[in-house]
Amino acid sequence: LINYKNMLHQHPLKLFNLLPVGSNISTWWNFGSMLLACLMIQTVTGFFLAIHYTANINLAFSSIIHITRDVPYGWIMQNTHAIGASMFFMCIYTHIARGLYYGSYLNKEVWLSGTTLLIVLMRTAFFGYVLPWGQMSFWAATVITNLLTAIPYLGNTLTTWLWGGFSINDPTLTRFFALHFILPFIIISLSSIHIILLHNEGSSNPLGTNSDID
Repeated sequence: LINYKNMLHQHPLKLFNLLPVGSNISTWWNFGSMLLACLMIQTVTGFFLAIHYTANINLAFSSIIHITRDVPYGWIMQNTHAIGASMFFMCIYTHIARGLYYGSYLNKEVWLSGTTLLIVLMRTAFFGYVLPWGQMSFWAATVITNLLTAIPYLGNTLTTWLWGGFSINDPTLTRFFALHFILPFIIISLSSIHIILLHNEGSSNPLGTNSDID
């Protein structure tokens, strides 16, 4: 038997070669790795944009224009971040569809961690969608946050807390920006847990056989 703990301490990178993976997996299994690449790109470009962004309802849209027009390579960062979000979700839905088709949900721990990741990602994307503060952003924030009022007893309190007052204003945008900045770190942590759980059990494969048999 291979001593994984000794291998991890002596040759950490070689451990990846020993993780159980079915020999009959196809290109559909690449989307998990593509999601990791998307996450890295979104984190790097998002950090760059955060340096120049202003979370103020009167200045937010102007700061986006400033980034696009005046900041060196700002237009690349802004467009990469915006388009990257769409690519992120294209990869996510393909990843989910593959999991449903090939029965990856049978590994409950991995599936539940992935579902949690999806929920956090959708929240993060929503907060990011609001940040440019155009008309679409404003009304998206208005409609989506008002859905919280449907929650019995706590709905109005949660909505008021998220708004930072009794209407959408500067505190709302500040909170959305803070949440959009913080949540990616939670996503990175959850992704690590997701990957650890995946390799603990081994990737699924088209035949549904044990990944470690060969």
